[in-house]
Amino acid sequence: MSEIILMSDPKVAAIPTVECDERLVDVRRASSLLVDDRKQRESADTFAYLREGVLDRLLAAEASLPLHLRLLLVEGYRPPSLQRRYFDEYAAKLRADHPEWPAEDVRSAASRFVSPPEIAPHSAGAAVDLTLADADGHELDLGTRMNATPEESAGACYTQATNITDKARSLRHFLSTALAHAGLVNYPTEWWHWSYGDRYWALMTTTATAHYGPKTLN
Repeated sequence: MSEIILMSDPKVAAIPTVECDERLVDVRRASSLLVDDRKQRESADTFAYLREGVLDRLLAAEASLPLHLRLLLVEGYRPPSLQRRYFDEYAAKLRADHPEWPAEDVRSAASRFVSPPEIAPHSAGAAVDLTLADADGHELDLGTRMNATPEESAGACYTQATNITDKARSLRHFLSTALAHAGLVNYPTEWWHWSYGDRYWALMTTTATAHYGPKTLN
């Protein structure tokens, strides 16, 4: 497996953002994408919003999938306060499990699963957590549950994990190929996390600046 650049890497934070002021849109009203509501209560119904440019690329990705597959969106925009809560809770668990770790090691390990709040792509409306469904809208098994931690999944949450079934690996390939061709980049510790226009995307695509910064959804 090639070296993974984590969200906590200083190279990510060093990317400047030139905000393009593209609006956030509700995927449920602006498209025919399948949307799962499991995050509705936790995110105060903001979970289905994305930047327009991200949604356009998701629609292009879905159009390139085999006819028996559809994208299933689980979470897009995440309010900064919720991002902070997710990060702090996971970091606290890691500190409790590994009291010998220095603070920077905790932050780095936490960023495998939750982005540091100050650079979080979800809070910019630039990132989406999604999976595949069949033609009838039933969620498919891509090897782990969505949002499985590295600890509970024995690393199977990593996009290129080898400890998953051949069928799950094939489905991940379909998902990755469609989204990459549409211009999104994957966070390789989470097979379900893809983004466009944020700092991590800019670093991975050698783009000088990010298009989207943290945004408040009114």
